[in-house]
Amino acid sequence: MALYEHVLIARQDISAQQAEALNDQLKALLEEQGGTVAKIEYWGLRNLAYRIKKNRKGHYSLLAIDAPAPAVKEMERQLSINEDVLRFGTFKVEELDLELSPILARRDRERERERRTPYDDIMA
Repeated sequence: MALYEHVLIARQDISAQQAEALNDQLKALLEEQGGTVAKIEYWGLRNLAYRIKKNRKGHYSLLAIDAPAPAVKEMERQLSINEDVLRFGTFKVEELDLELSPILARRDRERERERRTPYDDIMA
């Protein structure tokens, strides 16, 4: 089986729960076809570089996939029909990166910085 990274942008009108449910549907579809999803990252609602179908924002998700080509083709077919999906891209990779993506790592660092007080620096 081949290794893929799949990026998905869903409409801003749907909720975060609906965007994650879409990811779960893709995972179920791929597992049905004999593939596996090693990692799903929901990046949240982010600004788009340009308008897509009158949307300025979109729900971004990243999936690390190990699946046969026909399963990926079927997943892409299903996404092209779905009205909630603005764009998607599937990229073949040599190996899957299962670490935290830079986007989520930066978000975690920013949250940690917000939690700390000025006294934490003095005490360290």
